[in-house]
Parts: sequence; C-alpha cells; structure tokens
Amino acid sequence: MEFSDARNKLDEISVKIDNFRGSLDLEALEEKIAECDFQMSSPGFWDDNTSAQVVIDESNQLKGKYETFKKMEESLEELELLLEMSSEENDLELFDELKTQLILLEEVVNSYELSQLLSESYDHNNAILELHPGAGGTESQDWGSMLLRMYTRWADDKGFSIETLDYQAGDEAGIKSVTLLIKGYNAYGYLKSEKGVHRLVRISPFDSNSRRHTSFCSVDIMPELSTDIEIDIRPDELKVDTYRASGAGGQHINKTDSAVRITHLPTGIVVASQAQRSQLKNRDQAMSMLKSKLYQLEIDKKAEEAAAIKGEQLEIGWGSQIRSYVFHPYSMVKDHRTNYEVGNTQSVMDGDIDNFIDAYLRWNLLES
Repeated sequence: MEFSDARNKLDEISVKIDNFRGSLDLEALEEKIAECDFQMSSPGFWDDNTSAQVVIDESNQLKGKYETFKKMEESLEELELLLEMSSEENDLELFDELKTQLILLEEVVNSYELSQLLSESYDHNNAILELHPGAGGTESQDWGSMLLRMYTRWADDKGFSIETLDYQAGDEAGIKSVTLLIKGYNAYGYLKSEKGVHRLVRISPFDSNSRRHTSFCSVDIMPELSTDIEIDIRPDELKVDTYRASGAGGQHINKTDSAVRITHLPTGIVVASQAQRSQLKNRDQAMSMLKSKLYQLEIDKKAEEAAAIKGEQLEIGWGSQIRSYVFHPYSMVKDHRTNYEVGNTQSVMDGDIDNFIDAYLRWNLLES
C-alpha cells in the first residue's frame, strides 16, 4: 500500500461515516439513551424483572451504537493525522502502524455498515434456528450436524449465547433435527439470510466405495417474539404430546416426561422443547416457538403474494437450494441468490459466513 492508497481508503471511510451520521440522528439517539437511563434509575424499576431486562437490553444496544460511531470518528481523525505525519516525514515505521490501524478501522466500519442494513421488523430480535436433514439417512444427518457446528461457531464468534431447545440425534451419526435459540442483538436480522435448503456435494465417509453423494438440509429461521405479541391460537387447534427429554448422544436429561411437542392442527406446524426440566416451562417455550412460526408463515405468504403481483415465481422445495457446498471434485461454497462464492470451504464450515450474510442483505435491499 502506498501513501496515495491510504489516502483513498481514508476518503472512502470518511464518506461512509458521514453517511452513518446522516442516518443515525445522533440527537434522537442521545435522547433515547437518556430516557432509558431515567427509567433504570426510577424507583420500582426492578419490580418487573422481564420489563426491566428489556429496557437494559435496549439501553445497551443504543449505547453500543452511539459509542461505536464516536470511536469510528475518533479513529478516523487519528489516522488522518498519522497519514499526514508519515507522508511529510516519509516515516515508513509510522506508515506501517497506519496500515495496521486502517485495516482494523475498515473492519469496524464494514461491520457497522452491515448492521445498518437491519431495519426490518424483528431484525434486532433473538433467532430461532431449526435444522432438518433431508432424505438420505446417515449421510444427510451428518450434513445436518456439520451445519449445526457451522452456526454454533458463527454465533460464538459473534458473542451470542446459544440454547438448545430440541435435539434429536441421528440413528448412527449426525442429527435428525435440532432447534436452537440464538440470543443476541440482530441475531434474527443476520440469520434470516440462511433460511432455505443447503446442499452438500462430497465423497461420503460412510460409503465404502468412496462414491460422491449429494445431501440436503433445510434451515428454518424465525425471530423470537416477545410475550406481548398477540397471535390468535385457539386451544382446540392444538395437539399436545409429552415425552422423555434426551440430549446429544441420547442421554436422558431427566427421568420424567418433561419434553413437550405441540402440533398446530390447521397448519400442520410442529414445535418441540426439551430444554427445561419443567414441563410447564417447556410448554411455554414451545408456544413461543409456535407463535414465531405462525408469524413467519404469514410473512412468507405476503412474500408469495408480492411475487405473484410482480409476475415472479417463488420455488420452495428441495430443488430450490439457496446455497451449495462442494467438497469434491473441487472446493467451493456458492450462494445461488447473490452468486457470492468462496473457495475456502473449511473456513465457511468453521463459521466464517459473514460475507454471505453481507451479500444477502445488500442483494435483498436491491430486490425489495
């Protein structure tokens, strides 16, 4: 990188930060932060723990957004000064420091820019992620476990917490199905890009003849809805089953029928929870998941209606995979919506999917 390259990079970053400033409305942001601080200092704030936690989470999110923006401004000013000093004195050691700091600032700005794309309803919510391997027995179930590892690593890298709501182990390896609750700001906004069918092409480790296999796994993403969201669910539309909870590897979590499975008869939607030792808590969790699924179903219907008006055809099924992961005869992961692709399959399977998410959010913004 030359001095002129660094100058151009800083100019690009400056434009982006100016755009952030225009869209943020800093005065309004400061007012919201002050309002949250006032609520948290009020007597009786902790009388309702659930409501208090909502205010605290909102305060942390607003302060994080505000402080990150201010730090970007400060870093830009410092780098402008570093560039001026290093170029005037032709100080290569100082310029090396500038290049290192510039890379870090670029990463922060790009991450901030990505978060700005998340403005739809419930984007900021926690996410419920479901994995359902397709037909193919052990091969597909193993592919499901590989995706489970990928998303778990991605969530860990983001600092999100993960709660396993339901886990059905595969017969010999992998999983039959898994439901995770991924908790963190913007978790749903990021992960909504992953909804769809994921296809794997590889030499099967379970095939003694080392033949190439194609496996499919469906990924479903829903926002976790707050308890005050009203969705009409009639008791006579529900079929409730209880069973003994089990975890990964088949070990029993407890010796009572605490796990709950709820079937919504009008739609055929099935949800299950075994994360809690209490049957009542598992039922509440399953009902929350059902609300999320019914909400997502309504969103999907509206998308289909909008597509019909535009004359588009939305395919839903195993033949309409959103992303392909090819391990043989070459290495590539490609998203079929955005055409974004990478050759480092191992990095992706280790949770490096941010570039796919970024490409989807930008593509989705242009499509909407």
